[in-house]
Amino acid sequence: MTRSENEVAALLGKAARGAGVPALQAAQFGLAGARHLAAGRGAEDLERALGAPQMEILRFPLLLREAMFAAFKGPVSVCDADQLRLLQSYVETLPCACEVVDVTVDALKFIADVHTPAPRNAPQRITMSPEFVRKLQALSELTFVPESDGSRAGGAGAGLLDND
Repeated sequence: MTRSENEVAALLGKAARGAGVPALQAAQFGLAGARHLAAGRGAEDLERALGAPQMEILRFPLLLREAMFAAFKGPVSVCDADQLRLLQSYVETLPCACEVVDVTVDALKFIADVHTPAPRNAPQRITMSPEFVRKLQALSELTFVPESDGSRAGGAGAGLLDND
């Protein structure tokens, strides 16, 4: 089953929300995750990140922010032995031109040109296994409000009167 890169980013973002990640970091994870899969990197990295979102999903944007502040001085090294491929996908979503210059066992080095916007990549179709899609959908369903009169009275859905 193939989906557009935008669909994959939205589904990954919703799954991250279901895993308890704040909205901004979930959206960043969705973009990085879609880039990750589009580059042919493994879905297992994304599953691992969703299983422990405090480790990668919340930490990587902070690591990259620190690296961007240091980018004015030249190549930057951001270390994380467990998730270098996912970290590379986060680097590829930065708003400025970045070039990954070295990936070793425990470090990813990249050069960021903060004065040049990132090149636009053509959206791609991404193939995902049905099992992986089901896992993402199950996580995203954790954000749903239970269907009940009480939740409707509290503002969920179309409310008690549907005049559409």
